[in-house]
Amino acid sequence: MRPYIGICDFTAPEQAHRLLQLIPHGFSHDLMVGVMMSYKTLNNLPTKWARVFPAKKNIRSIFVDDPRVLNTIHYADYATGVDADRQLAYTLAKVEIYGGACLGAIQLDMIWPDPDELKKFREHCNIPIILQVGANAMRECGDDPIATCERLKTYGTTINAVLFDKSMGRGVGMDAALLAKYAGVLSFDCPHLAPAVAGGLGPSSMDLVAPLIRAFPDLSIDAQGRLRKSGNMKDPIDWSMAEDYFTQAVALFSKQP
Repeated sequence: MRPYIGICDFTAPEQAHRLLQLIPHGFSHDLMVGVMMSYKTLNNLPTKWARVFPAKKNIRSIFVDDPRVLNTIHYADYATGVDADRQLAYTLAKVEIYGGACLGAIQLDMIWPDPDELKKFREHCNIPIILQVGANAMRECGDDPIATCERLKTYGTTINAVLFDKSMGRGVGMDAALLAKYAGVLSFDCPHLAPAVAGGLGPSSMDLVAPLIRAFPDLSIDAQGRLRKSGNMKDPIDWSMAEDYFTQAVALFSKQP
């Protein structure tokens, strides 16, 4: 799985084609085309995001067939405990179907999903999985990078990458020094897992991630909340802002050896 520069909330393939024009020949990172789905939108349940997330039947039409693209469904379900999805393997099998032939990865926006369910899913589907480790997941591990990576070891090879993301789409600026600790421990204790970070990235905040990119040239990054002038997650992406963010990200990674 190659590192990527991600944007979440694509709604049409033309948006991806616009950004692909900005990738130089032989560039180190792919473009992650992120599309949101939740347990509720998957199962036709009422949700405040119904007009924001694309209809599940339309997701495959958003993805583009290009080797420089990592088409990814960001599947969100933060229910835990007795409310957790006890049939996650079956659920993810349905998610994969809606992704279509060009689906390249599934990101789990969840709080420590059941490792056994992920193992069941991967026995029948070899699609890469990115696990979001957000603020709540970190808190369950005492906000300790070592304890967090110990928890990640319980997943074995069922996951391929880890997104450290305390913002979780809300546009809150990342703490680069803190995320460097998480990425550093991950690279030492779990070298088979690719590191990724997110948190408040956009065209006016790429300085937040620049130190991390210098320290980890193979890092992946993702942006969502700060790609809207309004700052409102229920508004569509401003693709001029997205293009600016992506251009700056390409320049930062191009400077690395």
